[in-house]
Amino acid sequence: MKSKLVIAATAIFFSFTNIANAQTATATMQDSAGQAVGTVTLDQHPNGVLVSAELEGLPAGAHGFHIHAVGSCDDGFKAAKGHFNPEDASHGLGYGTNMHAGDMPNIFVDTDGNVTADVFNHLVTLESGHSNSIHDADGSSIIIHAKADSYGKDAGAGDRIACGVIR
Repeated sequence: MKSKLVIAATAIFFSFTNIANAQTATATMQDSAGQAVGTVTLDQHPNGVLVSAELEGLPAGAHGFHIHAVGSCDDGFKAAKGHFNPEDASHGLGYGTNMHAGDMPNIFVDTDGNVTADVFNHLVTLESGHSNSIHDADGSSIIIHAKADSYGKDAGAGDRIACGVIR
Protein backbone atom coordinates (compact mmCIF):
# COMPACT_ATOMS: atom_id res chain seq x y z
CA MET A 1 0.00 0.00 0.00
CA LYS A 2 2.84 2.36 0.90
CA SER A 3 4.51 1.86 -2.52
CA LYS A 4 1.22 2.73 -4.30
CA LEU A 5 1.01 5.93 -2.28
CA VAL A 6 4.62 6.83 -3.16
CA ILE A 7 3.96 6.15 -6.85
CA ALA A 8 0.80 8.29 -6.78
CA ALA A 9 2.60 11.14 -4.99
CA THR A 10 5.48 10.96 -7.46
CA ALA A 11 3.07 11.08 -10.42
CA ILE A 12 1.31 14.12 -8.95
CA PHE A 13 4.65 15.84 -8.30
CA PHE A 14 5.82 15.30 -11.88
CA SER A 15 2.44 16.44 -13.26
CA PHE A 16 2.77 19.73 -11.39
CA THR A 17 6.42 20.05 -12.36
CA ASN A 18 5.55 19.64 -16.05
CA ILE A 19 2.75 22.20 -15.72
CA ALA A 20 5.13 24.65 -14.01
CA ASN A 21 7.74 24.14 -16.75
CA ALA A 22 5.27 24.36 -19.64
CA GLN A 23 5.83 27.41 -21.78
CA THR A 24 2.58 29.30 -22.13
CA ALA A 25 1.86 32.92 -22.89
CA THR A 26 -1.38 34.89 -23.07
CA ALA A 27 -2.66 38.03 -24.70
CA THR A 28 -5.66 39.73 -23.15
CA MET A 29 -7.43 41.18 -26.17
CA GLN A 30 -9.12 44.58 -26.22
CA ASP A 31 -11.03 46.44 -28.89
CA SER A 32 -10.35 50.02 -29.97
CA ALA A 33 -12.63 51.32 -27.17
CA GLY A 34 -10.50 49.49 -24.60
CA GLN A 35 -13.16 46.84 -23.89
CA ALA A 36 -11.99 43.29 -23.20
CA VAL A 37 -12.95 40.92 -26.02
CA GLY A 38 -11.27 37.72 -24.82
CA THR A 39 -7.98 35.92 -24.59
CA VAL A 40 -5.45 34.38 -26.92
CA THR A 41 -3.32 31.64 -25.36
CA LEU A 42 -0.03 30.48 -26.87
CA ASP A 43 1.36 27.07 -25.91
CA GLN A 44 4.84 25.89 -26.89
CA HIS A 45 5.04 22.45 -28.52
CA PRO A 46 8.08 20.65 -29.95
CA ASN A 47 7.38 21.87 -33.51
CA GLY A 48 5.91 25.32 -32.91
CA VAL A 49 3.24 27.20 -31.00
CA LEU A 50 -0.47 26.48 -30.70
CA VAL A 51 -2.33 29.81 -30.77
CA SER A 52 -5.84 29.47 -29.27
CA ALA A 53 -8.39 32.29 -29.36
CA GLU A 54 -11.55 32.62 -27.26
CA LEU A 55 -13.11 35.94 -28.27
CA GLU A 56 -16.45 37.75 -28.19
CA GLY A 57 -17.92 41.09 -29.18
CA LEU A 58 -16.26 41.20 -32.61
CA PRO A 59 -17.91 41.94 -35.97
CA ALA A 60 -19.14 38.81 -37.77
CA GLY A 61 -17.10 37.46 -40.67
CA ALA A 62 -13.52 36.67 -41.58
CA HIS A 63 -10.69 38.65 -39.98
CA GLY A 64 -6.92 38.73 -40.35
CA PHE A 65 -5.25 37.22 -37.27
CA HIS A 66 -1.53 37.90 -36.87
CA ILE A 67 1.39 38.10 -34.50
CA HIS A 68 2.83 41.62 -34.75
CA ALA A 69 6.43 42.66 -34.14
CA VAL A 70 6.14 44.82 -31.00
CA GLY A 71 4.47 44.15 -27.66
CA SER A 72 2.39 47.32 -27.50
CA CYS A 73 -1.22 48.21 -28.26
CA ASP A 74 -0.67 51.97 -27.97
CA ASP A 75 -1.48 54.61 -30.59
CA GLY A 76 -4.62 52.90 -31.90
CA PHE A 77 -2.69 49.59 -32.05
CA LYS A 78 -0.15 51.09 -34.50
CA ALA A 79 2.64 50.70 -31.92
CA ALA A 80 2.48 46.92 -32.55
CA LYS A 81 4.18 47.71 -35.90
CA GLY A 82 4.02 45.19 -38.78
CA HIS A 83 3.83 41.42 -38.75
CA PHE A 84 6.42 39.52 -36.74
CA ASN A 85 8.99 38.79 -39.45
CA PRO A 86 12.44 37.85 -38.08
CA GLU A 87 13.54 36.23 -41.37
CA ASP A 88 12.57 39.26 -43.54
CA ALA A 89 10.28 36.98 -45.56
CA SER A 90 7.53 37.87 -48.03
CA HIS A 91 3.95 38.42 -46.91
CA GLY A 92 1.25 35.87 -47.42
CA LEU A 93 0.38 32.30 -46.59
CA GLY A 94 -0.35 31.64 -50.25
CA TYR A 95 2.50 33.55 -51.86
CA GLY A 96 6.04 32.41 -52.52
CA THR A 97 8.01 29.79 -50.65
CA ASN A 98 8.20 31.51 -47.28
CA MET A 99 6.10 33.97 -45.30
CA HIS A 100 6.16 36.27 -42.30
CA ALA A 101 6.38 34.21 -39.13
CA GLY A 102 3.41 36.22 -37.81
CA ASP A 103 1.13 35.36 -40.76
CA MET A 104 -1.64 33.03 -39.65
CA PRO A 105 -4.94 31.89 -41.16
CA ASN A 106 -7.99 34.11 -40.86
CA ILE A 107 -10.38 33.63 -37.96
CA PHE A 108 -14.14 33.49 -38.52
CA VAL A 109 -16.47 35.29 -36.13
CA ASP A 110 -20.05 33.98 -35.90
CA THR A 111 -23.17 36.16 -36.13
CA ASP A 112 -23.19 36.54 -32.33
CA GLY A 113 -19.67 38.04 -32.37
CA ASN A 114 -17.94 34.96 -30.97
CA VAL A 115 -14.97 32.95 -32.18
CA THR A 116 -13.09 29.94 -30.90
CA ALA A 117 -10.03 29.17 -33.00
CA ASP A 118 -6.88 27.06 -32.83
CA VAL A 119 -4.00 27.88 -35.16
CA PHE A 120 -0.66 26.07 -35.15
CA ASN A 121 2.27 28.31 -36.04
CA HIS A 122 5.45 26.34 -36.77
CA LEU A 123 7.48 29.49 -37.55
CA VAL A 124 7.58 30.95 -34.02
CA THR A 125 8.70 29.89 -30.56
CA LEU A 126 8.12 31.04 -27.00
CA GLU A 127 11.65 29.94 -26.11
CA SER A 128 13.99 32.88 -25.57
CA GLY A 129 17.33 33.03 -27.31
CA HIS A 130 16.02 32.03 -30.75
CA SER A 131 15.76 34.42 -33.71
CA ASN A 132 12.08 33.44 -34.12
CA SER A 133 11.16 33.95 -30.44
CA ILE A 134 8.17 36.20 -29.93
CA HIS A 135 9.68 36.98 -26.52
CA ASP A 136 12.39 39.17 -28.05
CA ALA A 137 13.58 42.52 -26.62
CA ASP A 138 10.46 44.50 -27.64
CA GLY A 139 7.91 41.69 -27.25
CA SER A 140 5.06 40.86 -29.62
CA SER A 141 1.31 41.39 -29.92
CA ILE A 142 -1.70 39.65 -31.40
CA ILE A 143 -3.71 41.82 -33.81
CA ILE A 144 -7.15 41.15 -35.29
CA HIS A 145 -7.95 43.09 -38.45
CA ALA A 146 -11.26 44.41 -39.78
CA LYS A 147 -11.14 42.33 -42.96
CA ALA A 148 -9.88 38.94 -44.04
CA ASP A 149 -6.23 38.56 -44.98
CA SER A 150 -5.81 38.03 -48.71
CA TYR A 151 -3.01 35.50 -48.15
CA GLY A 152 -1.31 37.23 -51.07
CA LYS A 153 1.88 39.16 -51.68
CA ASP A 154 0.50 42.43 -50.34
CA ALA A 155 -0.92 42.86 -46.85
CA GLY A 156 -4.45 44.23 -46.86
CA ALA A 157 -6.58 43.01 -43.98
CA GLY A 158 -7.62 46.55 -43.11
CA ASP A 159 -7.82 48.41 -39.84
CA ARG A 160 -6.73 46.91 -36.55
CA ILE A 161 -9.85 46.20 -34.47
CA ALA A 162 -8.40 44.29 -31.51
CA CYS A 163 -5.01 43.93 -29.87
CA GLY A 164 -3.36 42.10 -27.02
CA VAL A 165 0.23 42.15 -25.79
CA ILE A 166 1.70 38.64 -25.49
CA ARG A 167 2.87 38.08 -21.89
